[in-house]
Amino acid sequence: MTEGGSDGPGGAGGADRIRSIAVHREDVASALEATLRSDRDVVLRVTPPFSRRMRARLHAVDADAPDGRGASESDDGPAPIRVDPRDLVADVPPYPEVDETASDHPDADIERRRELHEAAVESWRERVRESIVSVVEVAVGDTTREVDVTALG
Repeated sequence: MTEGGSDGPGGAGGADRIRSIAVHREDVASALEATLRSDRDVVLRVTPPFSRRMRARLHAVDADAPDGRGASESDDGPAPIRVDPRDLVADVPPYPEVDETASDHPDADIERRRELHEAAVESWRERVRESIVSVVEVAVGDTTREVDVTALG
């Protein structure tokens, strides 16, 4: 959502006017899991043109591009806002590793360990979905500012 007033550096609906973002709880959990489990840079992204009702969506940053921008980003308007999923979760819980499940259940067969690990991952995802913060700092141009977070789902 944006505040009223004059247009900032981003023109009509500029990023400097954003006061809140909406994120889907499942998107935050998926982005955080991908970030913790791989070397990919996965974020929640709000793309221009910015309007009163904006949702931050899951986005894997294109590591092959020299400036890290994807095909839909350009120098023609305001830059998308990227939010690290770790910033959206209060007290990020450690991700359950397969080896931990195996050591916690040494007498379980492979199928049972797989089931136990799936349950541990689902429990982790539930903790993440329930730990979305209400305020986050986002980079807007050369500055950062706090915006409210509305968790969906």
